[in-house]
Amino acid sequence: MRGLRRSGTGSAENAPPDAVRRRRRRRRLVIAAPFVVVLSWGIVSYSTWMLQPTSMRWDARSAEWVRNEVPFGNWLVDHGESIDYSLNPPKTGGPQLKSLPTVGLSPPRTGVPSSPAAAWPPPVTPVFPHPLPGEGVWKPAGSPVDGGPPVLVTTYRSELDYPQTVAYVAWFDHTRTEIGYYPGRYEPPDAAVRGPMMVPDDQRWRLLATFNGGFTYTDGANGSADNGRTNEPLKDGNATLIGYRDGAIAIVNWSGGPDVGPDVAWARQSLAPIVWNGQLNPQLDDNPNSPQWGYTLGGLSRVWRTGVGIDRRGNLIYVAADDQTVISLAKILQHVGAVRAMEFDINPEWHTLITYTHGANGLVPTVIGPNPMQPPTRYLVPDDRDFFAVYQPLPGPVTVPFK
Repeated sequence: MRGLRRSGTGSAENAPPDAVRRRRRRRRLVIAAPFVVVLSWGIVSYSTWMLQPTSMRWDARSAEWVRNEVPFGNWLVDHGESIDYSLNPPKTGGPQLKSLPTVGLSPPRTGVPSSPAAAWPPPVTPVFPHPLPGEGVWKPAGSPVDGGPPVLVTTYRSELDYPQTVAYVAWFDHTRTEIGYYPGRYEPPDAAVRGPMMVPDDQRWRLLATFNGGFTYTDGANGSADNGRTNEPLKDGNATLIGYRDGAIAIVNWSGGPDVGPDVAWARQSLAPIVWNGQLNPQLDDNPNSPQWGYTLGGLSRVWRTGVGIDRRGNLIYVAADDQTVISLAKILQHVGAVRAMEFDINPEWHTLITYTHGANGLVPTVIGPNPMQPPTRYLVPDDRDFFAVYQPLPGPVTVPFK
């Protein structure tokens, strides 16, 4: 009887070999099933994402897939970028530049006219004791409007510790320009009107310049609006670049709820202000894991950065420079005359400032600031990201033309 009880326990040692194999196979299937499901989802999701129309290179588009489709993807990409930049920071010092990149057109031979261009901003004060030829000197870009230059550009070296770093600066006269804000193919995600995703064909005759937008909506609930219609709800406390229907441009610390008022032609948010009343935001810090400025916005993350500011006369300033922290970018905007400023898109893929001339053969784009990842025709063809177009003004209230 005792021997029968032992044989009736059905232990694994005494089970038939086929039964043992079946149990092992089931265990392996149970363990592998979740991985197969996740892998299958990833292959289908990534393939679908990459087969969609896009203006991005495959690596940038892949990063966007991780940000938007993978759980905690935004954190993963930001954290990975932060580690990479921290391991490969730019070196201080090095040889001095012998010349600066050429930007803009030759200024008038007679110098700055007393009128009607008397509102030119003052030259940017050089940081280095021995300025290079043309450093900080404004030059017009494009044809005059109402007797004066609507767009001025210049370059200068912004930091003594980084003598090869060049800041590219553009100034837009609010009395001689009209600015429109355009959604891209995927940003903002829920555009009220997606539009052409590029400068409309029938508006190119008056096009003066284009430049990139700000942080994506997922990077800080950065709302936006066009022609009174909300794309993504605006978030209180975010810096907001606003174009009013009367033509004025402003940067405000938004506190008006999710929607804009009837006096607003367009609005675009991007994080919190970095310059306010001429002073740096005291909350700016060099923490690479700052929750407010993002994982790639700390002092160890010197990358291409862009920003916009408003000078004391209400004119718009755009800045792009490599090897910048959020603090050094804020200092550039402050140095060139911005009394209020906000950070726009960062990283080498996205900075884009283009000016245009109108010749016998049509529109001629000129890229201000090197970016081999973007063509000069960016914004003349559909683009994935939102952007701004600077036009010669038309009579009447400002609206964003989508045709």
